[in-house]
Amino acid sequence: MSNALFGTALAAFPIGALLAGLLAGTAIRWLGSAKVASFGIVLMTAATLAIPFTPHWLAFAGVLFLVGALDSIVDVAQNAHGLRVQRLYGRSILNSLHGVWSIGAVLGGLMGAAAAGLSLPLAAHLTISAVLFSAVALVAFRYLLPGAEDAERDDPPAATAPTRRFTGAAIRMLAALGVLAAAGALVEDAGSSWGALFFTDELHTGAATAGLAVVALQTAMTIGRLLGDRVVDRFGQRTVVRSGGLLAAVGMGLALAFPSVPTALGGFALAGLGVATLVPAAMHTADELPGLSPGTGLTIVSWLLRGGFLLSPPLVGFVADLSSLRVGLLTVVVAGVVTFVLGRVLVNRHTA
Repeated sequence: MSNALFGTALAAFPIGALLAGLLAGTAIRWLGSAKVASFGIVLMTAATLAIPFTPHWLAFAGVLFLVGALDSIVDVAQNAHGLRVQRLYGRSILNSLHGVWSIGAVLGGLMGAAAAGLSLPLAAHLTISAVLFSAVALVAFRYLLPGAEDAERDDPPAATAPTRRFTGAAIRMLAALGVLAAAGALVEDAGSSWGALFFTDELHTGAATAGLAVVALQTAMTIGRLLGDRVVDRFGQRTVVRSGGLLAAVGMGLALAFPSVPTALGGFALAGLGVATLVPAAMHTADELPGLSPGTGLTIVSWLLRGGFLLSPPLVGFVADLSSLRVGLLTVVVAGVVTFVLGRVLVNRHTA
């Protein structure tokens, strides 16, 4: 495949996620978040086993479309169940769960690098991954919460509550939360999609140094998420998210104003740290919106989040082509400012 065809095939993953993502709420209400989160992983790993045997790039894109669709539904179910556990636990834990997700992303990358270094056939690598993580998901399912999705809420269960519908206030709130989540996606994508290119083209570094951009952002984001629950419990979601938005804007702004390897690494790290709690906060708030069926608010915000991941690369690339990548990465600064402004919709709620 050419680079263009490969890139086109890869785009099938976020397209599948966007098209199927809005079905997550229905799946959760029908089967429950525990079943969707666990058995969805088994289906997703089974789907990846077709990748080594695709005879054409269209077939490859079709498999990625299916995996992306399953991933979007599983992702919402995992967050929905994590929020159930958080309500039962009595304090914030969702940031730590996202931190463990980040650790899993790093481990997955290391597994792929190791498999490639050992010249392990792709079919063997994906089979090992499918068996391993399917087993983990099925074992974990035994320990997940039973009962209705509303069981841990203070408001009435969905079966006995009045008819739920979207109000103007709910729509405006979901729109604001969706923009906040998309801003977090833009910052995260800046490191993974454009960090290395910024180092090589703008700072003229070697490939080894260029790879540190995404490492700096993801490492800082992982640390921020693992420590974020304690900070959120103490200061509240609104304060932490808005402060993080300023941190991301100032950090990346200084890195772009005074470009060098140390300042750029610091800028990407501060950006990752600044938005570490942003997506969990948006998801938590959406899931707690009154008047919506279980999983509905979370599904919509997760869908808008994936829209941010899909739109971010062409947006930055368009601005970079008009000017330079240094200017294109000012979108990270804008995302930080937007986070500070819209972060007012969050609440500083302290759980007893």
